[in-house]
Amino acid sequence: MKRMAVIFFFAFVLNFVWENLHSLLYENYMGRPITEFILLRATLADAVMIAAVAFPFLYFSGLRAHRWIAILLWIILAVVIELFALSTGRWAYNEYMPLVPFLGVGLTPTIQLALLGYLSLRLTERPTSQVPSEPPEHP
Repeated sequence: MKRMAVIFFFAFVLNFVWENLHSLLYENYMGRPITEFILLRATLADAVMIAAVAFPFLYFSGLRAHRWIAILLWIILAVVIELFALSTGRWAYNEYMPLVPFLGVGLTPTIQLALLGYLSLRLTERPTSQVPSEPPEHP
């Protein structure tokens, strides 16, 4: 569980920076200005979603080699959230938000969970030894 806490920590820090930077691409949140409290709440939700998807990939050895599934899940989750939020007026993009063709959702929120989730996983990995093994001696 220590590794989950570390993933959550990295996800929180990375998402806090991301949310503050890409908030400039939004017009409003629920018709009101975007505040630091709103960004902090979004950061917390993002970190929880990243940790929840990462959990089985940490503790089930059969999934460790298939991290692409986690990346795909994070992308799907982000698209579903964006579609819901846009259709219900939770937030609106400004003219600077790049959109994903055919989906009509913002590019930065679409890649956010996948990119930062993957980075959070990678940052918690133990480094492997890069020292090459010595070749066998020949008599």
